[in-house]
Amino acid sequence: MAEPFDTLMQVQSHDTTLDQLRHRAETLPERGELAGVRQQLAALAVATAEVQAAVDDLAGRQQMLEDQIAASARRRHEIEERMRSGQVSASRDLLAMDQEAQHLGARQAQLEEEEILLLEEEEPLDTQLEERLEEARGLAEDATRLEAAITEAEAEIRSLITAEEGVRAELAVGLPPDLADRYEVLRSHLGGVGAARLVGDRCDGCHLTLSSVEIERIRQLPPEEFATCAQCDRILVH
Repeated sequence: MAEPFDTLMQVQSHDTTLDQLRHRAETLPERGELAGVRQQLAALAVATAEVQAAVDDLAGRQQMLEDQIAASARRRHEIEERMRSGQVSASRDLLAMDQEAQHLGARQAQLEEEEILLLEEEEPLDTQLEERLEEARGLAEDATRLEAAITEAEAEIRSLITAEEGVRAELAVGLPPDLADRYEVLRSHLGGVGAARLVGDRCDGCHLTLSSVEIERIRQLPPEEFATCAQCDRILVH
């Protein structure tokens, strides 16, 4: 009756390997790297949005200045055209028109100076925005590379899991139903290890030493009856 218990330990070995493979799939180092890259991308997106908002605000103010400059230029042109046309002959009116034209010219020059200041203010923001966009492109490439690495690693691990499950299933068929059922219950409650070998007077599952009385009791069990560890309740194979 040693055969079912030897088979049980082989099943346990494959179950342990399967647990390790699944853990490996869940804890691929690329997953942590990818999470870090995505966090950087999220933070960068917020920072980039702030810079973009500042650029958009400056662009809006610049457009307002350009509209005012254009309006002043049109009005000044209209006045100067009327003055040249000869339609206005009174010196008093001509003086008033000339003063308005000069005022509009001065106003246009002031607006153009303000526009230059806005452009100077916008220049470093444009540079900063381009740098952040370039950084985002680099991070996006890193994310794509890591995702591909994860997909490849997962495919490899899935292949190993499938092979292990096939061998495990063939072995499990040979287990007595009561032994198999007890093993599955224990495995689900004891961290994946439902059976362990008795090495000398020590359980290889919980690594605790059994009393001499317990060892003697186990030795006196009928060959077809499985023993359990008094410390952890795992099936003991001896």
